[in-house]
Amino acid sequence: MLTDRPDVSASSHPYLRPRDAATLIILRDQREVLLGKRSSNHVFMPQRYVFPGGRVDRGDARVPCPINLRTDVMDRLTDSTSPARARALAMAAVRETFEETGLVLGVPHGTHIRSRSPHWAPFFDLGVVPALDRLDYFARAITPPNRVRRFDARFFLVDAEHLSGELTGNGELEDLQWVDLARVKELPLASITALVLQVLAQRLRGEDPERESTALFRSLRGSELIEH
Repeated sequence: MLTDRPDVSASSHPYLRPRDAATLIILRDQREVLLGKRSSNHVFMPQRYVFPGGRVDRGDARVPCPINLRTDVMDRLTDSTSPARARALAMAAVRETFEETGLVLGVPHGTHIRSRSPHWAPFFDLGVVPALDRLDYFARAITPPNRVRRFDARFFLVDAEHLSGELTGNGELEDLQWVDLARVKELPLASITALVLQVLAQRLRGEDPERESTALFRSLRGSELIEH
């Protein structure tokens, strides 16, 4: 995820290279998205509503998966990273969503995968494998410089019909709820979340001329811009 505002002490920190992160936008009935509120105990974006997601874990690159990303999705991801890293980003989006919401983007498969990763073992114990072919690559956002924490986050999009399970999660996100796109502005959103939702709403209304591309968000002179 990305920083919501500059840190007052940022100037005292050395340059930080953004860390890879992945986020999953879950769209239900073409009008609702799943959001959760970050705990007040978080140093990073406390009390802000965000999509499920987080940093890429080492296991995300090592765990096998027999289902691949669609070719068009892989092609767009590899404009900025390697195929192996692109796959790890997608795996991270699936894993973080499972951990934070309890929802499973997975399908039964003849291959039973065992993992030593404590992050992946509970997922594979369900007898499913990540359904990476259901993911679309929607946006990329890079935390601006002069922040205590920086992330290079890829936002994936998936239809809620492809997920199973009950909304529970590990408590990292509070108040998990399906929010109508028409009322998302009523919530205290992280700034990048608000921008991504704006583009999503435009595309659903058919108003975005770049609907086949991936939106890139970056900061210029303190303001968030959208590039295609």
